[in-house]
Amino acid sequence: MGLYDQSIAVLGGRGMLGTDLCQTLRAAGCRVTALDLPEFDITAADQTDRALTGVAAVVNCAAYTNVDGAEAHRELAAAVNERAVGQLGQLAAARGVYVLHISTDFVFDGDLDRPYRETDAPRPISVYGASKLAGEQALQAAGGAYAIVRVQWTYGRAGQNFISKFLSRADTTDDLAMVADQVGAPTWTCDVSAALLELLEQRRKGLYHYAAAGYASRFEVAEAILAERGLRGKRLRPCRTADFPAAARRPLNSRFDCAAIDAVLARPRPHWRAALAQYLAGG
Repeated sequence: MGLYDQSIAVLGGRGMLGTDLCQTLRAAGCRVTALDLPEFDITAADQTDRALTGVAAVVNCAAYTNVDGAEAHRELAAAVNERAVGQLGQLAAARGVYVLHISTDFVFDGDLDRPYRETDAPRPISVYGASKLAGEQALQAAGGAYAIVRVQWTYGRAGQNFISKFLSRADTTDDLAMVADQVGAPTWTCDVSAALLELLEQRRKGLYHYAAAGYASRFEVAEAILAERGLRGKRLRPCRTADFPAAARRPLNSRFDCAAIDAVLARPRPHWRAALAQYLAGG
């Protein structure tokens, strides 16, 4: 039985990535059930067990993603990002359901002087990052069939993200500042969804990094946004992360080495600048 003859549950199916993933899966002919708050709570074992009934695969996009909020709400972050993921893994293993779980670049401290590989030791520097790493480990310990995909700097049309927030600021002021010491790759959730579809088709197992091709600082991304939108009257100045104190520390180097996932994907990863242009053009 092929992928398109099976049912797939997407947890967090109305979030930024979940929305695009559900659309991608349905366009490919899959039967998809999108589950999200308030009617679905991933921390409730009975609800998760029901979500797995009759499905061949589950994609977990559900997460507590308030990076600064996690510093003050450690228990909630642990409940959603760690314990619920381990519970999902155990229930899925008992039913023989394949799990595709979404994680993050925040499992690293950002101190490495090269792109991060899957084999590099995680060293989270925030409660959020630690909870996501603990979730990865709980899923791995559950003993079922799974793949974990770490993503970074994601943006999409459902929900707030770096690009939408920057454009909102640009609507209200001509004097803009952006950090120039955080480096990674802004990654469109439509492109992530296409990659996840391929992993589901192949039932790939293990740990993968996925990001758009190429690297840029957040300042360079902001420059590209202004150029694509023709906002030439705006003044953009570079600054440091340290100039904007926050409750949680951010990794300065979020660059991913994506050689492992490149080896299994038929579709090349789009360059971040091309994907950004398409997104801003409404594509």
